[in-house]
Amino acid sequence: MDEQRFVVTDEIWVRLEPHLPGKKSDSGVTGKDNRLFLEAVFWRVRTGLPWRDLPSEFGHWNSVFRRFRRRAKGGVFERLFMEIRGDPDFEYALIDGTVVQAHQKASGAKGGPHAQAIGRSRGGLTTRIVALVDALGNLCDLVLLPDQAHDLKGVATLIEDVAFDALLADKAFDADWLLAELDMRGAIAVIPPKANRKIKHDYDRHAYKWRHLIEKFFAKIKEFRAIATRYEKTACSYAANWHLVATLIAAK
Repeated sequence: MDEQRFVVTDEIWVRLEPHLPGKKSDSGVTGKDNRLFLEAVFWRVRTGLPWRDLPSEFGHWNSVFRRFRRRAKGGVFERLFMEIRGDPDFEYALIDGTVVQAHQKASGAKGGPHAQAIGRSRGGLTTRIVALVDALGNLCDLVLLPDQAHDLKGVATLIEDVAFDALLADKAFDADWLLAELDMRGAIAVIPPKANRKIKHDYDRHAYKWRHLIEKFFAKIKEFRAIATRYEKTACSYAANWHLVATLIAAK
């Protein structure tokens, strides 16, 4: 196995290590080689291959998988992301949604596909991700939805208790309740009106050009195959992949 393909550099590891459970300074059992474990998970997210194909140098695949699941369900990767992300730059915020194909083996989890944010469209099984990024194009938060759900369904959760000066979004987010919410907050809505609006509101066309930042974020994070295609059965595990890769992007 070529260690040059590893993604957790010494500089990144210095930042991540203090925030992972199982350190020598933690009470209880010390985690066995946290750095190698993290590399194993990144290998799997980067390649999109089944856990069973994990190179033996990382350890037994099932042990690594079970460790990943425990930490995903425990919110470890989300907390790690929040620590590394730091304080967002909310001069303005950007929101948008993207859809990914879910592999056929991603279905079958407890509660059925809908409970795991998997929907069905003409293209097959799909998951919609609605994300909020800051003025630097860095991820702040995300919501997973079945593809049939509209992007707007994730907005209230994402902007709750988040203070920003302006919100940039495409016309899919042109909804009366959202415009009223932003007006009540004193935030500027940089959202083009839908074509069917009888009275079209104005918006800052120059500021709207900055919406490319969230599109660039989606393009960057989808370089990881297990992000661009969903292989995880549970929404919890798939969200953990997003948080891990977003952590790596923020740590660089």
